[in-house]
Amino acid sequence: MKHFLPSTTLALLIGLTVLPMSASSFAANSWDNLQPDRDEVIASLNVVELLKRHHYSRPPLDDKRSEIIYQSYLKLLDPARSYFLASDIAEFDKWRFQFDDFLKSGDLAPGFTIYKRYLDRIKSRLDFALAQLSKGVDKIDLNTQETLLVDRKDAPWAKNEAELDDLWRKRVKDEVLRLKIAGKDPAKIQETLTKRYKNQLARLGQTRSEDVFQAYLNTFAMSYDPHTNYLSPDSAENFDINMSLSLEGIGAVLQSDNDNVKIVRLVPAGPAAKTKQVATADKIIGVAQGDKEMVDVIGWRLDEVVKLIRGPKGSVVRLEIVPASNAPSDQTTKIVSITREAVKLEEQAAKKSILHLNQDGKDYKLGVIEIPAFYLDFKAYRAGDPEYKSTTRDVKKLLTELQSEKVDGVVIDLRNNGGGSLQEATELTSLFIDKGPTVLVRNADGKVDVLEDENSGAFYKGPMALLVNRLSASASEIFAGAMQDYHRALIIGGQTFGKGTVQTIQPLNHGELKLTLAKFYRVSGQSTQHQGVLPDIAYPSIIDTKEIGESALPEAMTYDTIKPAIKPAVDPFKPFLAQLQSRHDVRSAKDAEFVFIEEKLALAKKLMSEKTVSLNEAERRKQHADIESQQLAMENVRRKAKGEEPLKELKKEDEDALPSDDDKTKPEDDAYLAETGRILLDYLGLSGSVAKK
Repeated sequence: MKHFLPSTTLALLIGLTVLPMSASSFAANSWDNLQPDRDEVIASLNVVELLKRHHYSRPPLDDKRSEIIYQSYLKLLDPARSYFLASDIAEFDKWRFQFDDFLKSGDLAPGFTIYKRYLDRIKSRLDFALAQLSKGVDKIDLNTQETLLVDRKDAPWAKNEAELDDLWRKRVKDEVLRLKIAGKDPAKIQETLTKRYKNQLARLGQTRSEDVFQAYLNTFAMSYDPHTNYLSPDSAENFDINMSLSLEGIGAVLQSDNDNVKIVRLVPAGPAAKTKQVATADKIIGVAQGDKEMVDVIGWRLDEVVKLIRGPKGSVVRLEIVPASNAPSDQTTKIVSITREAVKLEEQAAKKSILHLNQDGKDYKLGVIEIPAFYLDFKAYRAGDPEYKSTTRDVKKLLTELQSEKVDGVVIDLRNNGGGSLQEATELTSLFIDKGPTVLVRNADGKVDVLEDENSGAFYKGPMALLVNRLSASASEIFAGAMQDYHRALIIGGQTFGKGTVQTIQPLNHGELKLTLAKFYRVSGQSTQHQGVLPDIAYPSIIDTKEIGESALPEAMTYDTIKPAIKPAVDPFKPFLAQLQSRHDVRSAKDAEFVFIEEKLALAKKLMSEKTVSLNEAERRKQHADIESQQLAMENVRRKAKGEEPLKELKKEDEDALPSDDDKTKPEDDAYLAETGRILLDYLGLSGSVAKK
């Protein structure tokens, strides 16, 4: 769903008076002469006015916002506080409360000044790192008792060059140690790091005015909320608004994470998801085309990495990945081969299966409908094709088939469903309620539009549960929220993503602006923003909710409520929730899969909480051995409970392994899915609704 503001708005804004500026030009490998051109100044003024008039929250552009812009800009450029000196910050602090005035007047100079100083500092650090390496990797002493602070977001700025030198001496030592423990020999380590730093130096010299302008203006835009962004002409042309790869790519949404690129979501049924070797929060540190040499991408810009990963359909890209499950000090990687392809609509289509469970000595059949996305073939729909594909049409067909098989209830699996068509979220809701509102959309003026199901009668009236997780987002949350508000289904699993805002794309004279102009609300009046949908029965999350989700994003808009669209009805689930939770707790405490997930999550949290790493090789190797020992022990406890042979060592992924059609988990083998079925049967038993056998 795209919204466009009237074209007259843009024409009006272009008419604003600006000072003429010369086009940017600079000598090779020099950024001293970088400055904004006239088009960029006009675009910045347009963005200021568009946000003032049309952003949902319409917060003032004042000293308070200036402080947010300033701190966010420093965090964007130097999140680990490893480049700027305290003297730089003291110099920049004079502008702390003036960025609002600069932006209103079209003065982009302070943003450019800070960025150019940042480039100076990077060059200085890379030169220092290369000088350290030139002495020889074998000359670096890995036997001393030193530590490196890796969580530096709150570290003090270095007082002088000597402090930065000491920090970077340790950083180089840490890089050497990571690669050595990962199995690289000294010559390869020397080659890898030298090439990495030289490549980063070369890219500094390629910095354009456009790069500086996008970083600065996007920081300003995102001070309003994380989904309001400025896109340069190149960005708007080369990849979509969410930084996701093209359809003929790998099917992943990426974002920058310090010097790395992090996977924030996998497209269901996409090439990356099919490998089963790539996970949310994994970091991509290398990209190779087919069997060509791996290109180290640490320190690269996100758009550069995206261009490397994208490619023609049928071609192979190899990614070198640091798994999210690794400890902060662990650089052990795996190589994953992915064949680029378009994500086919039929592969994202809803699918059904039968979950066979024995509960209290009786056999039951539950229908399972997996919905990877909310899809609608708009082209066929608009052409009047009676066989057009859509989520609702497919689910309706699957429900008919399941009812003919006389299932005792239905579980709808929305895990990892990132959303899609708002129309389909509303249509799908209509299958399960009599009639009434499905979602509310509130705009910046306070006007609330009510989307509703106007057709009387529910298509399916039987027992139902919804399984959700942290990656269930947007349209998934609208549907799940409606099912919870109408008390139509038990919501089971994890807290959902929490994206409850609507964006529009506004073309500019130079690039585009994506801005938030509306907010979704459930029929109960609750926002899905920030908080998401909270499950009735919660499962442990295998995803760190502090790292992934709306609440993990800076300047995320808050949760709030508006007037409900329906009157509160008696909740049939509420009297039984305590008993359902108790029964689930008893089962999960004995279930090997749940125990494994809990222990794995606890270990990951413990590792990620470590703020320093040892620079002593023997100590570091012992830490890695201890972690692997714990992971192996957890894996073998699970395997023993499932009647499988224990492992002598953790299995390594085969980079050439292709996803197998035979490698499909039976519904009964999916611990979360099976337990969701048992909770639904518990409810039916407690409420006296179980069909007689």
